[in-house]
Amino acid sequence: MNGSYQAVKITDNVFWVGAIDWNIRDFHGYSTNRGTTYNAYLVLGERPALIDTVKESFAEEMMSRIASVIEPSKIKVIVSNHAEMDHSGSLGRAITEIRPEKIYASKMGVAALNAHFHQDWNIEAVADGSSVSLGSDKITFLEARMLHWPDSMVSFLESGRVLFSNDIFGMHLASSSRFEDEVPDWFYEASKYYANIILPYSGVVETFLKKFSASGLRPAIIAPDHGPVWRKDISRIVDLYAKFAAQKRANKAVVVYDTMWGSTARLAGAAAEGLITEGAAVKVMPLQSHHRSDIMTELLDAGALLAGTPTLNKGIYPAMADFMTYMKGLEPKGLAGNVFGSYGWAPHGTAELKQYFEKTGIEFAGTAVECKYVPDSAALEKAFELGRAVAKRIASYG
Repeated sequence: MNGSYQAVKITDNVFWVGAIDWNIRDFHGYSTNRGTTYNAYLVLGERPALIDTVKESFAEEMMSRIASVIEPSKIKVIVSNHAEMDHSGSLGRAITEIRPEKIYASKMGVAALNAHFHQDWNIEAVADGSSVSLGSDKITFLEARMLHWPDSMVSFLESGRVLFSNDIFGMHLASSSRFEDEVPDWFYEASKYYANIILPYSGVVETFLKKFSASGLRPAIIAPDHGPVWRKDISRIVDLYAKFAAQKRANKAVVVYDTMWGSTARLAGAAAEGLITEGAAVKVMPLQSHHRSDIMTELLDAGALLAGTPTLNKGIYPAMADFMTYMKGLEPKGLAGNVFGSYGWAPHGTAELKQYFEKTGIEFAGTAVECKYVPDSAALEKAFELGRAVAKRIASYG
């Protein structure tokens, strides 16, 4: 085993034994420009425990970090908080080398792991709110269904009051630092993670936060399965989740478009000027230079979306279809806005774009704008007025 990887001490008896993925740039269509981590945690004590594992290709790194603290075969318990393969991919190797006395997962986690690996691992299902003993210590489990898989749960370690939160409160960020107070620019990545993974489950987030508050468990440390560990002021990330889950909108508009020969781009520019004239904060994000996941991050607090497309083959432009499909799946709530576009011989693009708005539940403000070939001054004026109308609609947003 490669002994070059070292564990990182989290508390007196908890160590980070995960892996750093500096190379990954796409995670299910979400651009991970700064890589990610797959976090696993080792709990020492009378019955040492491993909390989660890592992506299969990083198994060697995890096992090496474990071995820097303890002989892996001394681990008695493995907990799987989440069956997704970036956290369970190394579970088979861990079981083979460790041979634990017990493996725990939620009831749905047991089913998911069996469906993933088709192995007779004799995993024990733990009930919501139940606890298991680690000798003088214990772990309490709370189900967190659909945050963000049906099997998801969190584990609370009594000593040190450490919450192992799986994908909740995480972010995709590769760093040599393990703690949020050592990563001063964490806010954008935390926001991006919520916008592109957690957003459609915002109602579940609100329910879970209430459930956790009522549980009486009071963590001092939150240790997620991606990104840094929260140790200085965990209320920052908890309060941020509560804010994001409420989906409160700001006086801000995002203008998204693609263009073929520049006509739709000119309409986008005019609409943006109309928004600015009425005092809205504006982000203009052409799809040729902005990734869908970064646009969703800006939409997390925006009050409005304006989307523009040329017509191609009797439909919207491919990049716009990609973005609208992606956004629809993330189910943002409370947006206003409208569409604009250009066409050559049939204005099908804007009509199809309107359908996406309707399916996503975006409230129409102002009047859609479309022009044939190159926009003249009248078309640009209409785009400008569209921007003004949308800005007036969101002017009261905080």
